[in-house]
Formats: sequence, structure tokens, C-alpha cells
Amino acid sequence: GHAPKRFLGQNFLVDGNIVRKSLELADVQRGDRIVEIGPGLGTLTSALLQAGSEVWAVEKDRVLHAHLSDTLLPAFPDAFHLLEGDAVEHPRAGLPAATDFKIVANLPYAIATPWLDEILSGPLPSRMVLMLQLEAAQRYAAQPGSKSFGAISVFLQAAYEIAPGHKVSAGCFHPRPDVESHLLHLVRRPQPQVLDRAAKALVRECFQQRRKQIGALLRQRLPSRVAEATQILRHHGESEQTRPEAIPLPCWLELARLATSES
Repeated sequence: GHAPKRFLGQNFLVDGNIVRKSLELADVQRGDRIVEIGPGLGTLTSALLQAGSEVWAVEKDRVLHAHLSDTLLPAFPDAFHLLEGDAVEHPRAGLPAATDFKIVANLPYAIATPWLDEILSGPLPSRMVLMLQLEAAQRYAAQPGSKSFGAISVFLQAAYEIAPGHKVSAGCFHPRPDVESHLLHLVRRPQPQVLDRAAKALVRECFQQRRKQIGALLRQRLPSRVAEATQILRHHGESEQTRPEAIPLPCWLELARLATSES
């Protein structure tokens, strides 16, 4: 009897095959701690709990929070932890710190990037399987040289490898969205890098002026470290005339470290 709320980006997953694929990609095992964002009607949540995992979920919709409290909480009182609130304010749904965990979530488009930015500040989950609009998934997984490659691509790929995901048609949701979706499959790197505030600011400011040459941007942002920045560019085979979207990830990470040491 719940009417999906467009302003909350509610498109409920109704295809059991996609639910099973999500658990498969996340390699969900009994005893795993899983964070879920926006559990909605609880379709994915129920499958995670039945697989023997512990689930920490945050739901903004008061009606759906009440529905989950009445249905899943009594059935899984020790394994289901439900928080009412905004996922950007509670990106790990109240999960205790210093806990190894995974994330399996169907993310509303409006919060996907700010929520992911919070997650990438650490602590990092070992694996994430995120249902996203195809456009967002392509942006996060974009490679240097692509017009989709941007600051969030750098932040994400500094910490995660993009593993094979799964395309999801609009017919797998109710109501049917106007766009295709994708299960983005992310596996934490053996030595993940978390960029601090100064490093992120440098990368963001460069991509906000992506038509400018990187040399001019670095002279503007790191005036006292220009010689070092130029050396880093040359080490990676790039010149001061290169534009931000063409700079490879390892080069960005070295430039970001300059910003960190400068702050």
C-alpha cells in the first residue's frame, strides 16, 4: 500500500534475480556485517538476513522505517539494526567503528556522490556492490582520457578496483525508472589510499576547470610546489599542457600528496 515517493528517489527493486546477483557479487557469507542504504520495502534486506549476515540499514522514509520495524526487526532481532535518518549524515548506518564490513545498496541518484564521498573518507568497506543509475556508474568507473573521468573517479579508484558488475534493466524496478541501472562492483585495493580534505580540494578544483591546462591550475593552487608538481607530471609522461581529465590516477595521487603536505 506504499506509494513510491519520487522526491526520495524511490524505485523499488522487484527482480529476485538481481537480488541474488547482488549477494553473489558481494560474496555475502554467514556472519558478514553489511551496511544497506535505503532498504525500502526490505527485499534486499530480507535476502541478506536470510543469508546469515548482520545488516545495518538507514532509511529516511518514516513510513518504510515503521514497516521494516514491524516486519524484519521482530524476525531478526539480533541481526538487523535499523536507523531512521539521512544516509549522507549516517553513511555507515550506525555501524560501530573499526569493524570489517561490506556495503550492498540500491542508491538514490541524488545522494549517490555525496554519500560515496563520505564513505571514501574511511573506514573503508572491503567490498561494495552499489545499484546506481548507469550514468553514475560510468562516471565512477571512468578512465583517464574520458570526458566522464572526474574528481569522484579519482577518489574512488584510489581505494577500489572496479570488478565486473552487472547491467540492470528498468523493468527490474517499481516504478519503472526512465534510465538503465548498473550494479557497480568494487573491491578494496590491497593498499587503498584515502585522500584527505586538502588533497580532495586540489583534485576538485582542477576538475572544476577541466578545460584549463594542468600546469596553470597547479601554479594557481600550489604556487610554492610548482617545480615538484612539474617533475611529477614529467615522471608520468605528462606535460604542463595536459588537461585534468587526461592525467592518470598514479599521477593524481602524487599531486594530491603535495597538497596534503602543503596543508
